[in-house]
Amino acid sequence: MKIACDNYQVSDAFDELIGPDGHPRPLARGLCEYISGLGEQELAGRIAAVNAAIMTSGITFTVYTEAGNIDRAWPFDVVPRIIDAREWERVERGLKQRLRALNLFISDIYNEQKIIKDGVFPLEVLKDSKNFRAQCVGTMPRFGVWAHICGTDLVRHSDGEFYVLEDNLRVPSGVSYMLENRQLMKRLFPEAFGRYRIKPVDNYTAQLYDTLAALTPRPGQRPVIAVLTPGIFNSAYFEHSYLAQQMGAELVEGADLVVQEDDCVYMKTIDGLQRVDVIYRRIDDDFLDPEAFRPDSCLGVPGLMRAWKKSTVGLANAPGAGVADDKVVYTFVPKMIKYYLGEEAILPNVPSYLCMYPKDREYVLANLDKLVVKPANESGGYGMLIGPQSTAEERARFAELIKSDPRNYMAQPTLSLSTAPTLCEEGLEPRHLDLRPFVLQSDKLYATAGGLTRVALRKGSLVVNSSQGGGSKDTWVVESAQ
Repeated sequence: MKIACDNYQVSDAFDELIGPDGHPRPLARGLCEYISGLGEQELAGRIAAVNAAIMTSGITFTVYTEAGNIDRAWPFDVVPRIIDAREWERVERGLKQRLRALNLFISDIYNEQKIIKDGVFPLEVLKDSKNFRAQCVGTMPRFGVWAHICGTDLVRHSDGEFYVLEDNLRVPSGVSYMLENRQLMKRLFPEAFGRYRIKPVDNYTAQLYDTLAALTPRPGQRPVIAVLTPGIFNSAYFEHSYLAQQMGAELVEGADLVVQEDDCVYMKTIDGLQRVDVIYRRIDDDFLDPEAFRPDSCLGVPGLMRAWKKSTVGLANAPGAGVADDKVVYTFVPKMIKYYLGEEAILPNVPSYLCMYPKDREYVLANLDKLVVKPANESGGYGMLIGPQSTAEERARFAELIKSDPRNYMAQPTLSLSTAPTLCEEGLEPRHLDLRPFVLQSDKLYATAGGLTRVALRKGSLVVNSSQGGGSKDTWVVESAQ
């Protein structure tokens, strides 16, 4: 199949590569000329080679709704997204600003709660928080940082502006696919990398290692770092194993670790117990430690919270960080930035309605067909109502859910998510997308250049989540076209 931009039908949304006049945007001209110039046979051969590489490399993602399909090949689109580096510089500053404020908020919430006492953040939001962990009260992790790895979801609206959709502070996934997308793209279109000055993403795992190593309780020694996974049936198991391999860290499950009487964490090896300094845990709080949280958990490590609170092990992200990974709390982030940093938010939030407030709730219930309704603590696109694409029965069900538990629901206008040319059966077609950059914080801050672009593969769909069958693209942050 030949990829030609000439016949591309631009949608009403902002298109990342093609302008409203149907011509490529300045940064995309070289790319469109390049891929349009490839012969059909040549292009088909390259795509087949990349698809084979995805399968042989085991780049997979589990969609739980696809029963029995554990090893779903990672859906990768061959047309990259391009972002101007000058625009990205502002986005990067906004992402770092946001994570600094969020970590100050979490520290405050588990200690003095000044933001509540000063009337900036409502006590009633915290009181019914499902991710507030009383076990963390009075704790202060190293550097005062709780969320060491954050995946912030951005969308570009029809006005061309990036908006923050949500912050993922518990166990955000997707960075391994961002890294693999870049490797696949280099294999697919190597000549294109000579035409553009594309900011690299390959240093992410080194930055992640440094972020984790800074949490070691034994400075001066090479830390033993472990990635704690729920196991092979978790949807992001590929990512867990990939990151462990790339960092030279140990990939462990809960049964591989034990907390001894000295309140230190040890890993079981054939040579005996080996002390572990830092754990990058990919298990939710509820299952992390059966002594502290759910006693029926078989995934976690008994005594892990005890070790963390005695600072004999570093945990990333820290238990309790999820208190800020709440779509209701999200609406207060611009106020947090102003309160803790004395700055205006660089990146705007999407306007939101909180169903816990009667006036907002009344508006939401009257406009369910126009809004996107989200539960406060779900992830992966589960439990949402997309009003314009919903049925009367679905709206009625959500109305009852909202009335029975208003704190658990918020709503936002249905944004016109930007599109990008995506290779479909009939050629290039516009598909909606979002962007998940990753930000790291311990003793320093780091943000990826771009991130994981997720694509709604179904025509007209606004659901881009990988766990809902979405695809992905490589994201190029380009300094200048040549």
